[in-house]
Amino acid sequence: MKKRVQLLLNQDVRKLGKSGELVDVAPGYARNYLIPQKMAVPTTPGILKQVELRKQQELERIAQMKRDAEAQKTALETIGRYRIQKQVGEGDAIFGTVTDRDVAAAIQETAGQEVDRHEITLPEINKTGFYKAQIKLHPEVTAQVEIHVTPL
Repeated sequence: MKKRVQLLLNQDVRKLGKSGELVDVAPGYARNYLIPQKMAVPTTPGILKQVELRKQQELERIAQMKRDAEAQKTALETIGRYRIQKQVGEGDAIFGTVTDRDVAAAIQETAGQEVDRHEITLPEINKTGFYKAQIKLHPEVTAQVEIHVTPL
């Protein structure tokens, strides 16, 4: 009697795997639940080839995303300094603070690059001057740009 059966999941199964994954399960679980519910199909040589092809395509897609992020990092760092104008009070103190939205808008205006504001890390900015901001473009790619806060 077989110990395990290999199946390809058609949909996400809690505590087992996600759609498109190969999983090894007990024969009874496969025969009585997963296959009749059309949650999985038994593997064949053709299905294994398709799974391998999908993995290759996914790796290529991830590599392309990283290359795009590297190119965007180069473009952002080439310009280097982005200017943000704020209303200023006494002692070069600005009213309010500089937010990630301000930085994203300055980058969009200056470089024409779309940047997700949630991926921007800023220090506390309460005065005019120069500050460093980090922008996470990809899990492995982070750009560092300079923000120049000037009076309006």
